[in-house]
Amino acid sequence: MDLQDMAGPEQWARVKKRLRAELGEDVYTSWFARVDLEGHDDGTVRLSVPTRFLKQWIQSHYRDRLMGLWQRECEDVHRIELTVRGAMRPAARKPAESQQRAVAATRPAGDTRPIALADPASRQAALAGLQPVAQPERRPQATATQESDVLQGASLDPKYTFETFVEGDSNALALAAARQVAAGGKVNFNPLYVHASVGLGKTHLMQAVAAQAKASGRRVLYLTAEHFMYRFVSALKAQSAIAFKDTLRTIDLLLIDDMQFLHGKQVQQEFCHTLNALIDSARQVIVAADRAPSELDSLDDRVRSRLAGGLVVGIDDPDYSLRRAIIINRVETVRASYPNFTIPEGVIDYVARNVTASGRDLEGALNRLIAHNQLTGQPVTQEMAEATLRDLIRSVEPRRVKIEDIQRVVSKHYNVTKADLLSARRTRTIVRPRQIAMYLAKMMTPRSLPEIGRRFGNRDHTTVLHAVRKIEELARADNGLAQEIELLKRMLDA
Repeated sequence: MDLQDMAGPEQWARVKKRLRAELGEDVYTSWFARVDLEGHDDGTVRLSVPTRFLKQWIQSHYRDRLMGLWQRECEDVHRIELTVRGAMRPAARKPAESQQRAVAATRPAGDTRPIALADPASRQAALAGLQPVAQPERRPQATATQESDVLQGASLDPKYTFETFVEGDSNALALAAARQVAAGGKVNFNPLYVHASVGLGKTHLMQAVAAQAKASGRRVLYLTAEHFMYRFVSALKAQSAIAFKDTLRTIDLLLIDDMQFLHGKQVQQEFCHTLNALIDSARQVIVAADRAPSELDSLDDRVRSRLAGGLVVGIDDPDYSLRRAIIINRVETVRASYPNFTIPEGVIDYVARNVTASGRDLEGALNRLIAHNQLTGQPVTQEMAEATLRDLIRSVEPRRVKIEDIQRVVSKHYNVTKADLLSARRTRTIVRPRQIAMYLAKMMTPRSLPEIGRRFGNRDHTTVLHAVRKIEELARADNGLAQEIELLKRMLDA
């Protein structure tokens, strides 16, 4: 045996130790825990991995680092060869009978115990006249059951289809994009990112896409962000993370809902790797959240940038005509079960004008009217609707103000551009409107100081805090400025 072959395992152990120290435990476990040394001779290091994806990823991202670490151990290394273990032919072995004879020759005279050679390591140790050496633990390969579990995904609600989705001006673009994705064919925008407040229909759209794509035979995985985190952490605990990753990368359509709840550095890194792999292989990804990617402070910058690089579509609050259409659609659905159920036009108008927060609130209001009608036998009237929905209408929240709205209103009021507000210009005609806009963003939105700073030209949170305190101080001393700020607030609340 070549001396380099004998030294190879020791060198490989030192290379892995340095990799673990440089990359950290999480990255090392994800990409190098299942890399094996197959040989080392003639300046070539031969490594094997369990999957083709892992081979491609290491070649693309870590080949130079591996080469550098190996050359520190052995200067004559000039090539690293990666192979997939499933594609390798097993080395020729001696017949069992000849191995048994070889082991028998090493035994003391009179030892007639049975010879068991089930373990390759035991065979090699016996042939060498040594005790068996403990072999490194092998992680389980993906099984059909594991793959099925990964692809199971979250359950779909059968009532969430394109046929039951009510179209209006506020959701027309999101609906058109969702229909095109569901139809399959060429991937024109990837990822598709849909954002909306609670109850405006983003989950309905996501599940409608998933249902239609599944019906057409595509491999579809629909998960909430929390479900994705649970699956990934479970795979890590079961030492099947690579099988989990490989299975994710075989699907045709990945849908992740409630992206705002995706937390944890390692989970976000894995999601980013999955996102990149699917997009690079022309597989479709759809993501939904309650706000735009730029507003998701908890997300890693790389994830946020990747999401913003696709088609970002918002669903706005439903206007009166859409709210009315949603109610009528729901009434027609109810009539399939209760043919005699009716709601006067006046009551439909009353509900549409007064329940304005979301489609989910509209459905809740209608469910109250249906329940009252079915349980008491009383017809739905204006008086009954006013009494039944009194608390719901009284608790309607005011319109949600967005930072973009503040920037638009302030820019128009002070005759500056939005680019001026975001720029580094320090002239008084720009600084004061910028400070007022930051102040209003802090007072009228739930956004944090760092997030507001990022939305105003990537400024530090201390700059925002200074602006808020400055405007508060000036408004206390200048009644005209205080009235001006109140005017801007009324314009934003309108």
